[in-house]
Amino acid sequence: MNIAMNVVFIGGGNMADALIGGLLKSGLAPAQVRAVEVDGAARRRLSDKYRIECAADVRGTIRAGEVVVFAVKPQQMKEAARFSGVKDNANLVISIAAGITLASLSRWLGGHAKIVRTMPNTPALIGAGMTGLYAPPGVSEAEKKQAETILGAVGATVWIPDESLLDAVTAVSGSGPAYVFWFIEQLASAGEALGLDPATSKKLAMETVLGAARLAAQSPDSPATLRERVTSKGGTTEAALKAFEEQKLAERFLRALEAARDRGAELGRQLDRD
Repeated sequence: MNIAMNVVFIGGGNMADALIGGLLKSGLAPAQVRAVEVDGAARRRLSDKYRIECAADVRGTIRAGEVVVFAVKPQQMKEAARFSGVKDNANLVISIAAGITLASLSRWLGGHAKIVRTMPNTPALIGAGMTGLYAPPGVSEAEKKQAETILGAVGATVWIPDESLLDAVTAVSGSGPAYVFWFIEQLASAGEALGLDPATSKKLAMETVLGAARLAAQSPDSPATLRERVTSKGGTTEAALKAFEEQKLAERFLRALEAARDRGAELGRQLDRD
């Protein structure tokens, strides 16, 4: 499949690597993708792995019409944006940096308005990511499609109607893999406490979470309905779920996600001041 767009990545870390690989698998030719990476080893790795053009300095490298994906750390975004040369709305800009608001990025880009802010998560590294995207009114439908194509190369995407909700996206899916890893860790640890050997307990926990997620994804029924179907009255599952309710785990989990959302907003304000 031929995709009519050229993309340049500012930053060549793991997420950029995953996106580049996904785009090339989706149909972009290596000549349609470039990267800017200051670290020599990372630059050579991308060049050797994907046969794409890689530059060491962002200054003077951005070409009119290219989609510019800022894939640097949030703390590096201001400097990268100011030296990028993006101006006059000649490029669609996509940010994958957590916490950086459109207002901040636009200001660092000299008033540039064609910006899509996104929040991918780490399963993108294996092509199983989940990304929330937000675009202001100045971004066209064609440009939104370009952003969706780029982030969709590493997983599923969903458009968010309000930029402020991206902090909630960060709390749910951006940080979400860590919650799942934590649950697997706790489930395996509990299995050991109940007498299972570590290897068996880990396999039981890992495959159970993987299988349950696949079932939920493929079933037309809601997670709540699926849960009810495996909860027999007076049975073992009901006993465990009652213990969850007694400990108010659902309320505590909500408090945890609120803390993650609030921290995301706070980091955005801090980075804007810095």
